Amino acid sequence: MSDNQESMSNAFRVFIAEAPKHAQAWMAAAKSLDEACALDRKTEALAYVAVLAALGLDSGIPFHVAQAKEAGASREELISAVLIGLPAGGNVVTRSLPAAIKAYDSPGG
Repeated sequence: MSDNQESMSNAFRVFIAEAPKHAQAWMAAAKSLDEACALDRKTEALAYVAVLAALGLDSGIPFHVAQAKEAGASREELISAVLIGLPAGGNVVTRSLPAAIKAYDSPGG
């Protein structure tokens, strides 16, 4: 997990502040799943962005775009990750494209 606090959603910041024990348990599970993942960091981060886009969970996009960028993902790879769900999920994934591009192009992204 990245420590990129400025790209973390407000909802997740509130979760950490208001339910620290739950947040700690969640982060421990996420860390264990991350350690079990056989994908390289860039592929994992891009796949995560693709899943968020497919589920319409845009609040997590900036944080995970920052992780993908830190892992070496290009802007074009990021766009492809967001749009890879088009055949299965339809154009709902395009709703996440503006947030992903904005996060990638931002100085902290």
